[in-house]
Amino acid sequence: MTVIGCGYLGATHAACMAELGHEVLGMDSDIDKVHTLNAGKAPFFERDLDDLLTQHTESGRLKFTASYAEAAEFADLHFIGVGTPQQAGSDAYDLTHLFDAVTKLAPGLSRPAVVAVKSTVPVGTAPRVAELLREHAPAGDLIEVAWNPEFLRESFAVEDTLRPDRLVLGFNTDRSWAEGLLRQAFGKIIEAGVPTIVTDWATAELAKGAANSFLAMKISFINAMAEVCEKSGANVAELADILGHDIRIGRRGMRPGLGFGGGCLPKDLGGFITRADELGADEAVGILRETAAVNARRRQRVIDLAREELGTDLRGKRITVWGAAFKPETDDIRDSPALAVAQALHDLGATVTVTDPKALDNARKLHPELDYIDDPIAAVEDADLLLHLTEWPQYSHIAPQRLATHTTSLKVIDARGTLNTDQWREAGWITRVLGRV
Repeated sequence: MTVIGCGYLGATHAACMAELGHEVLGMDSDIDKVHTLNAGKAPFFERDLDDLLTQHTESGRLKFTASYAEAAEFADLHFIGVGTPQQAGSDAYDLTHLFDAVTKLAPGLSRPAVVAVKSTVPVGTAPRVAELLREHAPAGDLIEVAWNPEFLRESFAVEDTLRPDRLVLGFNTDRSWAEGLLRQAFGKIIEAGVPTIVTDWATAELAKGAANSFLAMKISFINAMAEVCEKSGANVAELADILGHDIRIGRRGMRPGLGFGGGCLPKDLGGFITRADELGADEAVGILRETAAVNARRRQRVIDLAREELGTDLRGKRITVWGAAFKPETDDIRDSPALAVAQALHDLGATVTVTDPKALDNARKLHPELDYIDDPIAAVEDADLLLHLTEWPQYSHIAPQRLATHTTSLKVIDARGTLNTDQWREAGWITRVLGRV
C-alpha cells in the first residue's frame, strides 16, 4: 500500500501499517522530509513514532519517495492523508493539497485500485475526488474511492492507529472488492474486536468533523461552567468530577482550563460550521458558534487576570509562560492557546519569556518577538508573573519553594489546573486558577 502525504497523519499511518505487517511506501513532495523519514526519523515530535520508523525502514518494510509515478506503480491500495488547512481569511477547508495529490497520482493508475482518503474534508468532497480519478486515471471507472477518516490524538497517534476505538469505511455503492481490500489492510485491527462501521461517503466524511465539534463543545461546556464557578465561588474541577460520574456524560475530555487549540479541533469546528452554513443548516450549528466563542473567552480571561495582578499598563512587566505547544507531549504550536496569550501580552507591552520541553524551535519561527529559555526554572528569573499555560507533567513536579529563590514576585496563574494549589500557596505564592479563582 502507499500513503500519500507524510505529515503528522500520513507518516504515522505509514509506520503503523508497516507495524501491522504490510509493505508500505510513503510519498511526499517535500524531498527533505522524505530523506528524514527514510533515515528513520520524523520531522516532528510524536511519541513512539521514531521507534517504528527506525524499525521498519531498517527492515525494508517501509520506505518513502517523492515520486507519484513510483507510488502509483507500487500498490493497488492508496491512502491519502494530505493536509486540508483552513482557507486564507475563511474557516472553510482548503482542499488544494487533496485535489492536487489526486490529480498527480491518477495518471499512474492504469489498473484497478482503491484510493482511500483519510484527510478531513467538508461533506460532499468524495464525488469530486471520484470525478478527478475518472478524468485523469487510465483505469477510469476501475478506480474505486473509499473514505477512511482518522480519529487521532496528537501525542497518542501511534496508539490510536494501532488500537483505535472505531474504524469507519465509507463507500459510494456496494463495492465488495474495495471493502475487502480495506478489511485486509486493517485485518489485525478488526480481528482485535475494534468496532467497524461500513457506511456511505457522506456519513464517513461527516464523522471526523462531527466528532471534533462534539469534543470541542464538551470542552467549552465545562469552561462555560468555569465562568459561572468564578462568579459564584464554586470549584470547577470538583464540578467536572461530579458531572463526569454520570455515565451519560463521562469525565474524559471534560477538563476545564485554557481551552482547545491545535490543528484539528479549531479547524474542524470552523469547517463544520462553514459547511453547514453552505448547506442551509446554519441554525442547527448555533450551539457550535457559542462553543467557539467560549473557547476564545478562556484566552482573554488569562489576559484579564494578568492585568488584575500586574495593573492595566503592562509596559515594563516581565511575564514567564510555561508552555508553547497547544498541549503536552507534542511540538505542535498550531493555534496554541499558550502562544496566543503570550503574543497578546507582548502586544500590550510586557516582556514575555516562553519555555517548553519540545516546541521552542517551532515557537521561535512563528513568534521571534518573544524571548525563549529552555530551563523552566531559569525562565522565572526576575519575573513579575508566572503563567502555566501548557500542562506538561514536569511543570507539576517543580517545587514552588525552589522557584521562590529565583523571583521576587510570587504570583502564578494556573490556566490548566494541574499545579498543586495548596503546595504553591503554602510556599508563599499568590495562586489563581481558572474556574477556581
